Parts: sequence; structure tokens; C-alpha cells
Amino acid sequence: MIPVFLLLAGPWISQTVADDYRIEKDHPRLLAPARRLRLLQRERERQSIRWLQFDALMGTGAEMPEKGFAHALYFLAGGGQAHGRQAIQWALGPGGDLRQLALVFDWCQRLLTAAERDRLAGKIRALLELAALDETVPVLRSRLMAAVALAGHQEGVAEPVLRKTVDEWWRGQVIPALRAGRNVVAQEDFYPLIELFHVVRDNFEIDLREGYPKYFANLPLFHILAHYPAPYPAPENDYRVPVMKQHVEPDRLQAVLGRAAGLSMVAFDTNSQENQFLQGWLIQDRFLMRGPLGIPYEFLWANPYQPGLSYYHVPLVFHDKRNGRLLLRSSWEEDAIWFYQSEGGRQLFRDGRIENLAELKQVIQLGPSRLLPAASPMRFDVDVEERAVYYLVGLKPESRYDLEIDDEQIHEVRTDAGGVLDLPFPMPRKARAWLHEPGMAR
Repeated sequence: MIPVFLLLAGPWISQTVADDYRIEKDHPRLLAPARRLRLLQRERERQSIRWLQFDALMGTGAEMPEKGFAHALYFLAGGGQAHGRQAIQWALGPGGDLRQLALVFDWCQRLLTAAERDRLAGKIRALLELAALDETVPVLRSRLMAAVALAGHQEGVAEPVLRKTVDEWWRGQVIPALRAGRNVVAQEDFYPLIELFHVVRDNFEIDLREGYPKYFANLPLFHILAHYPAPYPAPENDYRVPVMKQHVEPDRLQAVLGRAAGLSMVAFDTNSQENQFLQGWLIQDRFLMRGPLGIPYEFLWANPYQPGLSYYHVPLVFHDKRNGRLLLRSSWEEDAIWFYQSEGGRQLFRDGRIENLAELKQVIQLGPSRLLPAASPMRFDVDVEERAVYYLVGLKPESRYDLEIDDEQIHEVRTDAGGVLDLPFPMPRKARAWLHEPGMAR
């Protein structure tokens, strides 16, 4: 019989019970649950294109930028103990990246001698303690991975790190900030964040998205739209390029991690429709990462057996009113016009170039959407032959205005957190509109 005080405690007690951070699982614990191990081994057995490319680079002794990660993964998939030993030699020698050290310790556990295990565990713990005050997403991810890997080998290490990361940082800081409309997770941090999600769920059956399900349900669609329309042709493969601060040569690492983020999102939740659209956007051979930097991520996360939906059915607009982010495309073609506004500013991509805009100065049509530079008061013409949405950009954030349209009563409208006002017109319409501060006379 359940005590009455437990029934009354309700969600608090259930959360406390769920958050038992004891780790009793055998290795591997990091990013390689049984289902993914089976997929990796099946890819090797079937000599898939991803395995053949990975195997070719490893077999010819290519210089892998993330040596520990690459050799440990190759060993994990059945590529031979020699590569596991190379990963261990790197980890015990020059290796200094906490994430990769944790992966080598976890994935190559059965190859380690007792002395090597103790040495590597000590090295990981020392680096973990050095990074204790760093709360950037990549470092928090790496510390959590290190803690999970060391559980059972170094006493008193895992649980404090897990509680600090999951309870204090994620639930105590990030989720409240996201709910308040603050963009506290940058796009370049999506990949380490999704790795963190995988490790927590695989070991504790906790889905960190549950703190704000709506935000994470929309994240795959945002991720698709937050890449420029034109791909970047590199010698090894084409890349889609995530949002950059200015028009410069694309950062190859960010392009790799951007694709890895998408692949790992799909691996985390294969059933959601949003991730099925993301899979359809990802699974094209021209974007398959074939270089030494990208192929380990490609091989680890891509699932060519997972069906995808055509991203051509994804809306050409992403608008989050709580944080003021607005993304628009004119089409899904590679020569499309693209617009992005966030708290970091505004960008327009057209004719292969990025333009940073201090302010919008002209009307821009992007498919069924129209961008209008806005002020108050302002008059503008509504002239649509089919369903369309007008986005007035440059108003006061989260402010009320009066909107008068010919032959209609005055409407009170409100801008979003970024000063954008969206006005949908669901059918053909020609009219004159006037936007102004509340109560202003004609």
C-alpha cells in the first residue's frame, strides 16, 4: 500500500524517484545503445557507402582530426582491435579533449589493461575538475559524458556532475529561460546538446525535452530553415551552411556539426513528423559527409533505413513569437531568397550573398510572404491574389497597435518579442491599411 503522504506529494515525489543518477549499466554507455550498435554493425556487414568511406580513410591511415573519436568508433563497429589500441594510445598520450577521452574510455573499455584504465580515468577526472566552472554547452556535455563513463571507476564523481548539469543547469536555468522566450541555446550548440540528450536518456530514461515539449517539437523545422538556401561545394561533398554572422568563407566544422545535429535529432526521435521532414532533408547522397572530419559523425548517426518525408512540404516560414525569431524562404530551390531575424540582428540572403541589415528598407516578397519595413503611423496597400501573410518588421517589441483596413472595424494587434507584426490574409484582397498607436485620430 502506498503511504498517503506519497500520494499527496504527487509530481515532486515522482520526479525525485525518476532522478536516481546511479549508473549500473555496462560499457558502452555513451551514444551507443544496443539498437545503434546493431545498426553500425549491420552497416559494416552490408558494406554500406558510409562504412566503405570510413573504412577507406582508416585503412589508408588518413589523418583524422578527431583521432580518439574516429579510431574508437571504428573499433566499436567491428573494425579491429588495432584501431582500439590506437585510440587508447592517443588518449594516454597527447589526447586532451574531454569528450573524446570519455568516448575512448567507454568504447574501448574491454581493451584497457587495469593500469591503463586507472591512468586514463585519472586523466579524465583531472580534466573534468579543471572544467568545473565552465557552463558552455559543449563543456557541460563533455563533463556529463566523462562522469557517466567514469561511474564505477572513480568514486563520488558521477552523481554531483549529473545533478549540476541536469537539475541545476538544464531544469533550473535553461528551461525557465526558454519558457520566458530567451534564446539561450545557440544553433552552433545544437549538436553537443543533442549528444547530452542521448546520454541522459540512454542511461537514466529521462527525456530532457519534457521540460518544454513545444519548443523541441519545432526545433527540427527551425534547424532546416536556419541554413542558407545555396549549398557550399567542398572537395569531399556539398555542405548546407548554417547561419553565419557575416558573409565569409563557411566554417567547415560548423557545417559538419550542423549536419551531425540534424542526424542526431532524427536518431533521438524517429517517430515525430518534424524529424521525418528533417530526415528527408538530410538523406541526400550529395550531402553525405565523406571527409576525415565528417565521416565519423555520418557513420555514427545516419540511418539510411529510416524513411523521410519530403521537406518540400515544410512551411517556408518559421515564426516564434515568444522570442521574436523569424525565418522566411521564397521557395525550396537553391536560388531562393531567405530572411532571418533574431535578437542578433537581421540577415537577407539573395544572389549568393549574405546581407546584414540594420533595418529593412524595402518591401521583399518571399513566396506567399511579404516583408514590409514598418513604423507607426504607416499606411500600406494590401494587394494579394491568393492566401498571403504580411510581416511588418521594425516596430516596438510586444506592443499594441490599432490596425484599420478599408471596410473593416479597427483591430487591436500586438507585435512579438522582436517587434514583428504578422498579418494573415486568407483570401484575395485589395485594400488600404493604416497602422498607428492606439487612439490616434486620422
